[in-house]
Amino acid sequence: MPFIQQSKSSALCQFMLTSALVLFALSSASATSWNRQTSGTLGWLHSVFFVDQKTGWAVGSKGAMLKTTDGGASWTMQERVTEDSLTDIYFFNDRDGWLVCEANVYELKDKDAPRTYLMRTNDGGHKWEKIDVTGEDVRGNVDTRLTRVFFSRTGRGWVIGETGTAYTSTDSGKTWKRIQVPTRYLLLGGAFVDNDRGWLVGAGGTILQTSDGGDSWHQSRLTDIQGVRFTSVSFVDNRMGWAVGSGGRIFRTINGGRTWMPQTSGVATDLLDVKFLNDLEGWAVGAGGTIIRTFDGGLHWSAEVSGTSHPLERIFLTDRDHGWAVGFGGTIVSYAPVKTARN
Repeated sequence: MPFIQQSKSSALCQFMLTSALVLFALSSASATSWNRQTSGTLGWLHSVFFVDQKTGWAVGSKGAMLKTTDGGASWTMQERVTEDSLTDIYFFNDRDGWLVCEANVYELKDKDAPRTYLMRTNDGGHKWEKIDVTGEDVRGNVDTRLTRVFFSRTGRGWVIGETGTAYTSTDSGKTWKRIQVPTRYLLLGGAFVDNDRGWLVGAGGTILQTSDGGDSWHQSRLTDIQGVRFTSVSFVDNRMGWAVGSGGRIFRTINGGRTWMPQTSGVATDLLDVKFLNDLEGWAVGAGGTIIRTFDGGLHWSAEVSGTSHPLERIFLTDRDHGWAVGFGGTIVSYAPVKTARN
């Protein structure tokens, strides 16, 4: 009997703790809001990345690259390193960064030139150099479009793209090797929590999981995913993650991707990116200026006022009080505590 009472007490304590965390998050959210920042461009911004609360980059069409050192209060256009579209940016630290570049197929001067490629900096963005990802593989894949670049927390690199294309690097991006994945669908998002455990998502309801660094993959079987195009995935540890996609669809896993359950987002617009800070707090952005947020792991989502009707393609969070989202028309919106006047 004492054991039963202790179990009930533990369950009650856990419930009270969870409730307190949710209430604290809700009270904090009331003191924050999304606001438009001046980007100085009308180009389509495809990606944003911050190394801390002050220093960040936003990149987009026609080689547009913006940098801020004051949290986005001001953005400065950087010297163009290419006229091609910049579709993704990722920094492993404050010095080592990567760009995914995509050329207009009709402007290629050489039929053997790859349609997309990477550029790398090792001095914080002052200089960028072109990187050959495909190597010998380029001969049969010059038209394959790459979509995302990202690294695990321990430094292993990944590049993904069309027709199930995936490359990995084990030497900080100096060399890349193509790996085989069990899909021919377009891959649009990925997340790795370490060198071995990761997930890739894409068109055709694709969700792939590996626990051995990509040597073998498990393809998740989901119900009710007809026509779903997954665009992004976010994991907070090796068990809990979320995938978002077309039509406002959101799925969550609590067992590392073996099974996924649908969540109700409350929106029907396409969701283009998702980020979670922990197992409770997360955001997703998408078409029509959509921003939704959850404080309970996605059991409930609520819409937030973004101040724009333009599509928001990517979101980045440095902590629970500072975030940025970018999209069409040079749109940059930021999330930060609202300053209140002191008595």
